[in-house]
Amino acid sequence: MFGFGPAPRIYLAVGATDMRKGFEGLFGLVRDRLQCEPLSGPVFLYCKERHNRLKLIVFDGSGFWVCAKRLEKGGFRWPRAGDAQGKVVVSHEELAFLLGGIDWAQTRLWPWYRRVTRNVRTTA
Repeated sequence: MFGFGPAPRIYLAVGATDMRKGFEGLFGLVRDRLQCEPLSGPVFLYCKERHNRLKLIVFDGSGFWVCAKRLEKGGFRWPRAGDAQGKVVVSHEELAFLLGGIDWAQTRLWPWYRRVTRNVRTTA
């Protein structure tokens, strides 16, 4: 898997999404359903109703990446529509757990210091 660096936020869209959507459809979901700006740099993930497929969309500064993963058996641990309002913010580690098949809701974090970074863009 490729990395995103420490700065981008990662959002999971709760509930189910139609996996037939491409660039424009996912762009519209980010803007309308998640109430976010697609060009601002975060990573957005969507999952099918059966939780065996997901899509990721991210803007890297020059264009959009859309990546997909389909599981042959089993499913991803995905938040239900009643769990949160539209989106859930996850860490890079939680994304790695999700893609690796680990249920992060059943794991426990050790209490340690983590500096929260803000998305600060500099112009060159």
